[in-house]
Amino acid sequence: MKRSIALGMLLALGLAVHAAARPDAAPAIFAPGSIAGPADDGAAAFTPDGATVYFMRGTDSFTLMEAHRVGGRWSPPRAASFSGHWRDLDPAMAPDGSYLLFVSNRPATPGGPALDAVRAGKRYAGNGMNLWRVDRRGDGWAAPVRLPDTVNRCSMTFAPSVAADGSIYFIGCVGADESLHLLRSIWRDGHYQAPYAVKLGTADALIRDPAIAPDRSFIVVATKRRAQQPYRLAIAFHTREGWSALQDLGDAVNGGKHSMGAQLGPDRHTLYFYSDRRLPPSDPRAAAAWNNGADHIWQVSLAPWLDAHAAQRH
Repeated sequence: MKRSIALGMLLALGLAVHAAARPDAAPAIFAPGSIAGPADDGAAAFTPDGATVYFMRGTDSFTLMEAHRVGGRWSPPRAASFSGHWRDLDPAMAPDGSYLLFVSNRPATPGGPALDAVRAGKRYAGNGMNLWRVDRRGDGWAAPVRLPDTVNRCSMTFAPSVAADGSIYFIGCVGADESLHLLRSIWRDGHYQAPYAVKLGTADALIRDPAIAPDRSFIVVATKRRAQQPYRLAIAFHTREGWSALQDLGDAVNGGKHSMGAQLGPDRHTLYFYSDRRLPPSDPRAAAAWNNGADHIWQVSLAPWLDAHAAQRH
């Protein structure tokens, strides 16, 4: 899944990630046969009741899809009502379900061209990414609205995650060189405030795809040490001193060439992510259409890490 050229362009330097001293948790493929199939899928965002999921589908161009759980099974996915024309990705549901954030290259003003990405003086046509919002209107959605320039400060703003207080964690630009960092924008008095860089991991950590707990008690991110290494999922906990050291989720969770796109399910302790992992030939599901090396949505319980952290506090 080629989500952005920037992810492959940037160098990753050193990163301190503590090895996970946790029981191995085996991820499970999400909705095999009904959602998981030959196509690239990722970034599962659920309504609070867990009955509807939004996710991105595609390889170079993306569409936001939706599916509904009916009679214990997921319906065939279809394009979301507000997607299908532009390059739309990275859906993130507000904890109360009242709105959904997503990333798009759609123009800031109607009738304009698709947003280009500009990195290191080079322009990449149609590959720009800004944050947009759609509000829930009954059983449907209102028209998408671009978040203000306070948040969308450059053409590479992506991977949002929404906390219960309305603040957004996302990847955006910092400084004159517009280097990409994990940022937080606080929602106050009806407006998003100027974002600040979140101190997570070492200063030179390469961090992507935050999944913030609604109460901001923990965060899961994709991270790696060097550009040549695969992205791996890691968790950190909020303390009085700030964020704890990142704890790698282990080899059972982190498989394939990358594990990215972290999202929390409506129960707040199931992690959904996408990975290009493949099952071994000996697995009885090895012949499934989704076991093809494409990105698919996987799920795993965070209970071992959450319980261990809670035990350490008492």
